[in-house]
Parts: sequence; C-alpha cells; structure tokens
Amino acid sequence: MTVDRFVAERSGEWDELGQLLDAARGHPERLGPARLRRLGGLYRAAAADLATVRRRWPAEPELARLEALVGRARLAVYGRASRRGSLRSFLLRGYWRRVRERPGPLWASAALLLGPIVVAGAWGASDPGLAALAPGMATSADLGLPGDASAAMSAQILTNNIQVTFLAFAGGITAGVVTALILVMNGVLIGVLGGVAVAVGNGRVFTELVVPHGVLELSCIVVAGAAGLRVGLALIDPGRRRRADALVTEGRAAAELALGTAPWLVLAGLVEGFVTGAGGGLAVALVVGFGLGALYWVLVLRQGALRAEPAP
Repeated sequence: MTVDRFVAERSGEWDELGQLLDAARGHPERLGPARLRRLGGLYRAAAADLATVRRRWPAEPELARLEALVGRARLAVYGRASRRGSLRSFLLRGYWRRVRERPGPLWASAALLLGPIVVAGAWGASDPGLAALAPGMATSADLGLPGDASAAMSAQILTNNIQVTFLAFAGGITAGVVTALILVMNGVLIGVLGGVAVAVGNGRVFTELVVPHGVLELSCIVVAGAAGLRVGLALIDPGRRRRADALVTEGRAAAELALGTAPWLVLAGLVEGFVTGAGGGLAVALVVGFGLGALYWVLVLRQGALRAEPAP
C-alpha cells in the first residue's frame, strides 16, 4: 500500500476524531455515552495508524499532524498524566522507540564513528612512531603508568566523549556536516590511541582503562550522531514535508534523544569513577564494558519495537 492510499483511507476517521475532540473542548463527558465510546475507538485506531506511519513512512508530512491528533486524544481519553508518569513512560519506552525508529541515520552514524576507529587503529599499530605525533596523542605516554596518570587519562577520555556526544547532537543544524566531522575525528582519535597502545605493549592497560565505560559511551555517541544526522537530513531533503515542518519534527526527536541519552552518560561516568580505577583486571573490564553495551542495545531492540499502545 502506498502512503497516499493509506492517508486517503484513514484520514476520514482522523477528521472525525478531531471533530469529537473539538466538540469535547477538554471535557469528554460532554459528548455523551455513544460519542464517548466512539472517541475511544477512534483514538485506538489513530494510535495504531501513528505506529504504522512512523515505521513505514517516517518522512510523511502527515506524521506531525497525526502525532498532534493522537496526543490530544490521549489526554482526552486518559486524562492528563503526571509529569512523573510521563517521564517514566518516556525513559522506559519512548526513548528506545526514538533510537530505533530511524535505522538509516543510526547505521550511518555507527559507520562514521566505528569505521575510522578500525582504520586508524590499524595505522597506529603498524606505525606507532608516526601515529604518536598526531594531535591529541600526547596522552598515549600515560598508558601503563600507575596511579594518577592512568586515572587522569581515563577521565580525559570520558570528558572528551561527553563533549563529543553533545556536539554531535548540536552539529545537525549545519546540515549534518559538523556531526559527520565530529564522528570521524573522534573515531580517528580513539583508533590511533588504541593502535599506538597495542604497538608499544600497553594494549591490556588501554583496554582496562577504556572498555568499562567506553562501550556505553561509544553507543551514546552513535545515537547522538544519528540525532544530528536526522536534523541535517531534514534540512537537506525534507521529502514530502515542508522544510520547517521537517525541522520541527526532527528537532523534537533529537531533543528527546539528548534527554534520554543523558542518564546513560551519567552511568558511564559512574563506571569510570568506581570501576575503571578499582583495578579489577582485564576480565572485569570486558564483562562490565560489553555487558553495559549489550544491555543498552538489547533495550533498543526490545523496548524500541514500534507498537501501538495506550498511554498509562
């Protein structure tokens, strides 16, 4: 089915739902029993339609209209949810749907970050003398040092990745150019640093310093990059939407991604503070790092599965 046919078939019920909401004026009891039951049925159907449009036609201009309509109907049917309940629902379901709903920018962001890590890592391992001269590589000398030096390097990597995460979000307004550059440059930095560490015999120390919090941080950077690329794509190719509407839709999605990613960056910081410096060894570093990364992406796959569901 094409999007035009879908909209043509379903828009009649959407219009009827809007008319009932206008008649209710915020008080559904004014509609009477029959129209109130009709309101509930139309809301459930519209919520299912919204899930379909988000999944199959995310660039469709009707998406913003349908989101607003379903939001109005949700308030009418279920009443105004508390801020606490809304935030809980967002963190448990809404955020993960946002991460998953646009796989194209997500894969592109991952490629822009992880590709340079692999290539630069191979270069750093094969020619550490030259790679160590690259900007930002002075900290590689700290690898393998006990005490404050190693802790300082780990903290520097954490701070850098947090900055990169939020710059990647904001870079979308440059049509995604800054976002892409940030992802590539950060991938090169991490890759060269890791490659040099392996070449000089400090690969184990580098792994113990970076992996516990780094896998989760890289996941957050990928999501941040995807958010920035979504805004950039809205500027470059809004599709069937007006450019202003596309920017509003994707800008709101990017803001929600930033809000939902922030607690995971805090968690990575806590791991950096309490696990990285604890000296638990390589096994602990690998279990914690890849365990947190796996948890994050399992939540994306499970909680992010698009489905129509009523609000609490």
